[in-house]
Amino acid sequence: MSLYYEAECFISTPIYHSGSLKNRIFSTNSLKSSPTQVFALVSQTSKWSSIIKEVVEKSQLLVRERKLSPSLSILLVHDLLLAKKGIAAPTAHPLRLATERHKARLHAEFTKLRIRKGFSSLDGLRAHVNQTAEEREDFPQNTLVELRERAHPRWVRINILKTSLEEQLATTFADYRDVDSIDEILNARLKSSIERVVHVDKHIPNLVALAPSAEVSALPAYRQGLIILQDKASCFPAYLLDPVPNDGDYLDACAAPGNKTTHLAAVLHPRGSHREQPRIWACERDNTRAVVLQKMVTTAGANDHVTIQAGQDFLKTNPMIDPWRKISALLLDPSCSGSGIIGRDELLPFDLPSRESSATQPLRSKKRKRQNLAATENINSIETKKVETINSEHEDNDEQSEARLAALSRFQIKLLLHAMTFPNARKISYSTCSIHVVENEAVVSSVLQSDVAKSAGWRLLLREEQVAGMRDWPIRGQADPFRVLTHGKRTLAERLAEACIRCNMGTREGTQGFFVAALTRDVTTSISYEDDEWEGFD
Repeated sequence: MSLYYEAECFISTPIYHSGSLKNRIFSTNSLKSSPTQVFALVSQTSKWSSIIKEVVEKSQLLVRERKLSPSLSILLVHDLLLAKKGIAAPTAHPLRLATERHKARLHAEFTKLRIRKGFSSLDGLRAHVNQTAEEREDFPQNTLVELRERAHPRWVRINILKTSLEEQLATTFADYRDVDSIDEILNARLKSSIERVVHVDKHIPNLVALAPSAEVSALPAYRQGLIILQDKASCFPAYLLDPVPNDGDYLDACAAPGNKTTHLAAVLHPRGSHREQPRIWACERDNTRAVVLQKMVTTAGANDHVTIQAGQDFLKTNPMIDPWRKISALLLDPSCSGSGIIGRDELLPFDLPSRESSATQPLRSKKRKRQNLAATENINSIETKKVETINSEHEDNDEQSEARLAALSRFQIKLLLHAMTFPNARKISYSTCSIHVVENEAVVSSVLQSDVAKSAGWRLLLREEQVAGMRDWPIRGQADPFRVLTHGKRTLAERLAEACIRCNMGTREGTQGFFVAALTRDVTTSISYEDDEWEGFD
């Protein structure tokens, strides 16, 4: 029965937690159940949660069975109604008994709901649920079709802490054919025999693209840390900072799992440079994720350049004391909705039933229940005409999604404001793997309107000031969020939008959805505090 308790743990996640659902489940060593079984249960229940929520509430399951929590109830009812073998627990287990003694009522409510939605069969409802699950992420029209038709290339960063692009092209990729475009990389999978092809990226130095089917993890160079799997868009933040050796120290504020940290180290300390400075400080508040970060740093050969602050909450750092007062640039890639990640399943949406809503349903006698059940079963033989589904059933889920995005945005603003208080900082890169404006341009615009930014002289690094590869990137930000900042001046708002960089998923550029912007200031503009003691942000 541990399956349902363990699955329940993955239904809700704090906003600062990141990593895909699959990775989190399969990396949890304490699971007693099969990780594959836990993942299947959680992901499938997510698809059906809005329907099961209504079934649970209409049946008053939570009122009649107080031992069941809302999240446990939808997991159990999902398997009762939809799993081939029913609830995966011993027959006499209390939770199984608590659910199955209401089996007739649950099936009756499920059937009535299906009929109300205009589906004459379970197969028809199932197809509708699967289609809705694909469309719920607010993807641009046809994006999902494009994702199916256009596979994602395998982006590989050459780790110049240990090797060079020339060495890897001459060894690891010696028998690969060099091609000029991502289209040729993606087209390679369509040929009868998979051809080995490599494309050297034109925007990010020391980055190559391989065919989607390339087995990079099997290559000796990968196991030795000479090459690193890292999406192209994920390489933008460190590169946009345009780090140079005579800068002061750097800080990666939300560092795990470490791809961006080690990329920054490679740009600052390529093999043969023999420089000890500047140093990179890497904060990771979650100790478990800090272990992953340390492994990544070690594999990449960056231990001499990176100091990991395990358990350190970035918001609790005091910018006015060492080592933080020596920080000259910050890389800030906070937790976000992850809506830009192809195949994203970090936080699947769940509509949980409410015990209070269940209590508002009138209790029915057993006689009336049997009459209703018989009537409902008779409906199964009637061919029903499919009717249009109204949108009101999705309003609660939409409100939950908007509330979560608003919470994430507030959290991101707080992090970025704190980054602006480091007295010697003159550069910040802010990035997310989100497609939502509220987490991207809106965050930057809001922060630039703050007294913190104004007093310290922070501004966007304009497109013409950016390093060549980023300046040449064609996809830029959205102007509307900057209208307030520019007092409605459209031309200026568009110029600020041009300073922001976006990536779209499923396009011919072969990236995930991503956003990054760099902020800069003249360090002669001072930051002062009235209080002697720094207590951090609340």
